[in-house]
Formats: sequence, structure tokens, C-alpha cells
Amino acid sequence: MEGTVDGFRYGAVTPVAAYLMACLGGALGLRCIVRTLLDTQTWKTGWLALGATSIGSGIWTMHFIAMIGFRVEETRIRYDVGLTVLSLALAIVMVGVGVFIVGRRGASRATLAVAGTVTGLGIAAMHYLGMAAMHLNGDLRYAPAVVALSVVIAIVAATASLWAAVSVRGFLTSLGASLVMGVAVSGMHYTGMAAVSVHVHDGGRETWAGDSPSSLLLPMLSGPVLFLILAGVVVMFDPLLVLGNGERSRGTTPTTTAGATVRR
Repeated sequence: MEGTVDGFRYGAVTPVAAYLMACLGGALGLRCIVRTLLDTQTWKTGWLALGATSIGSGIWTMHFIAMIGFRVEETRIRYDVGLTVLSLALAIVMVGVGVFIVGRRGASRATLAVAGTVTGLGIAAMHYLGMAAMHLNGDLRYAPAVVALSVVIAIVAATASLWAAVSVRGFLTSLGASLVMGVAVSGMHYTGMAAVSVHVHDGGRETWAGDSPSSLLLPMLSGPVLFLILAGVVVMFDPLLVLGNGERSRGTTPTTTAGATVRR
């Protein structure tokens, strides 16, 4: 029989919290990439890796916070730990590929198209791998057209995010870009969820037992959330990001003494 699917078990709490985490990951990732543009002499690879991990962790955290609000009335839900962790690794790696492509090769149309497609497919793969980690007494079914739409949204969102990462420098504009990124990632997630229907096996309520989603997901979410907090501390206290473009040369400010210009 068809299961009764509810994606908003706790009302607006989980969508809003999920959106905020996507925005946080996006904001930190953008600032890390901006850092490599402001000063190319420092450890560019490290900042790009931090940015990619921040964005990937934000997307993954957004997905599973939203999934805490997902339920099927006729059956309990539990999650496969291995696939859940693998979906996090996939998100970070695929976002990393896109970030490193544009971080190293710039933001030409061809580069953005390749990087955005790879990253968008990675985001979509993370979503559907995360869905594959969900076990219940029934079968998940997907509407192909809606799934395709969710993949297109993921690719467009990824391309726009990568463009913003290498084109947007100021703090306020980066903040605005991260808010838009959060909307795009959340939109991809809920479009994908709109494609889902559940065929519940007979006798599901009596024979299928499982922990509540929050009993597994909340402890697993604590790691990426803690990482995002620590990444936020690193970004907040980086002198170049705090001071802005005027300190690109990291202390090489010209001073004039007796008509001569001296750099110190």
C-alpha cells in the first residue's frame, strides 16, 4: 500500500535550521576562496580545501537536518551508518573538485560549466545516496521527471555558487551570495523529496522496528556542525579577511621619509 509521507514533521523548524546550515557552509566556503584571491602567496591549497569542506559539510548537514523532519506514518525509519558517512565524504570530494578547478583555473565559461556540472552532480549524488541510506519497511519510488529537475537545480546552483566564489569579494556581497546559495541547495533538496513516494509492505507497523531518525542523525550531525563552528572561528580571526583588500601585501605599507618611499 502507499505510505503517508510527511516531510515537515516538526513544521518549519527543520527547513529553517537546514537552510541556515546551508548558508553557513556556503558563507564560510566563499570567504575561504576569497582568501586565496586576496593573497596568492599563502597556502592556497589549504584555504581551498577548507572552503570545499565547509561547503560540502554545510550541504550534507542541511540534507540530514531536513531528513529529521521526514517520516512515513506507517513505518519506522532507520539509517545505514556506512552509507550516511559515505554521502558526507562524497559531498566534500565533489565540491572540492569544483572548488579546486575554479580556484586554480579561474572562472571562464568553460571552466565554470565543467566545475559546476561536476559539483552539481556530486550534490545530487550525495542527496540520493543519503536517501539510499534510509531503511524502512517499504520501497522508495521516484518520479523520474522530478528527479531530473532536482539534478538540474543542483547543477545550476553549483555553477552559480562557484561563480560567486571567484567573483564576489566584499563581505556583504559574500553574505548575500551565501543566502542565495542556501535557497538553491534547499530548493534542490525539497524538489528531490517531492519526487519520493513510498510503497509500504503489508504488516509494516507491527513487524518493522527502528530507532527514530534523530537518535542516529543528531549524534552524526554534531561532527560536521562542530567543524563548521571551528572553520568559522578560523575565518573570523584571519587578519586578511578582517582587514579586507587593503592588506593584500600583508604589511607591506609604503611610508615616506625625507622624500624617499620606503617599504616595510
